[in-house]
Amino acid sequence: MFCGIEVGDSCHDVLTSDVDREHSERQLRAMSELQHSPLDEIHREAGGRMVPFAGWEMPVMYDSILTEHRTVREGVGQFDISHMGQLFVEGEKAEEWLNHLLTNDVAALADGQGQYTFLLNEEGGVIDDLILYRITEGSYFLVVNAACLQEDLVWFAQHATEGVVLRDESPGLAGIAVQGPKSIDVFARVFGGRCLPSRNGIDVLTTDGQMVWVCRTGYTGEDGFEFFCPASSAERWWEDFAEAGAKPCGLGARDSLRLEKCYPLNGSDLSSQRTPLEAGLGFFVKLEKGPFIGSEVLQKQKETKPPEKLVAIQCDQKGAPPRPGYQVLGHDEEAIGSLSSGVLSPILGLGIGMAYLPLAHSQPGTEVFIEARGKKMPAKVVKKPFVA
Repeated sequence: MFCGIEVGDSCHDVLTSDVDREHSERQLRAMSELQHSPLDEIHREAGGRMVPFAGWEMPVMYDSILTEHRTVREGVGQFDISHMGQLFVEGEKAEEWLNHLLTNDVAALADGQGQYTFLLNEEGGVIDDLILYRITEGSYFLVVNAACLQEDLVWFAQHATEGVVLRDESPGLAGIAVQGPKSIDVFARVFGGRCLPSRNGIDVLTTDGQMVWVCRTGYTGEDGFEFFCPASSAERWWEDFAEAGAKPCGLGARDSLRLEKCYPLNGSDLSSQRTPLEAGLGFFVKLEKGPFIGSEVLQKQKETKPPEKLVAIQCDQKGAPPRPGYQVLGHDEEAIGSLSSGVLSPILGLGIGMAYLPLAHSQPGTEVFIEARGKKMPAKVVKKPFVA
């Protein structure tokens, strides 16, 4: 069943209390039991290696991360993204409310368009990075990170306003990301020649009496789409995409794919202590649109420039893959930061990572070392992304 939350001034205190209580109860449940995707049985039958992720048990890989990574770069793969949250916002004041909470300009969206944006705290730190789609006037669809869903709901509730309805339909929906240069062909085969929406666009379709959402977005840097459907029909769609050529891929490949493109990971490259400007993502912050939560901090930071910047770092030679938390050393071998993300790039064959470094060390070409288990790997700051 879908669960709905209506936000309004008159119910603000009760709603906040209810969501806070629900948040605490879900945290306790998550500690004792992981959630399972509607596609869990399919993953296990296909030999998926299951691991805990953001409170869920999800496949990290089927064959190998290297194979699945190349499948997406060269052909087409599909990922289970049912762990992500799906929220709907509706009402005559929906645009105004969202524009007060998010960094991008909601008013710039036309029907069927989407945008990458941030939900910030009062200090300008990132609570969540998400995709917002405008379905029609006064009706929006948000795809949020799994680990941030409950925190997002609490934040939305704390900033409730009359004339806006927020619905969390995550429990009743499943998500599948079909990614790769051949994803267009897969979609056309499954939907009888129908075309995908334009980049960052959304189509809402009705098939066999059920509503589905097709979003021309992804987290791999390749063309593709993210598909959301009722959980009861998830297995059918997964099998349809597989028959059309999409090979199953796990979260391991999704991580290496996104890092080659320098897409940030919330909780690692993004956090409540870092602003989008520090992360080098100012393009998605529209200060000119007017005040929003965190905008005053960002305006001051834009004028003074942040002391540190999220940069891309590439190892100079083959070796053990860099990992999050490894220290980054300057030319004098003194610590100047630590990796927020790190992996072996299947395309480059070299270790890559991202780290927040002082501005003096942030220019491409700057030579650094990555310290791993007492060994120092020579590396350098490079221009984003690692793979074009």
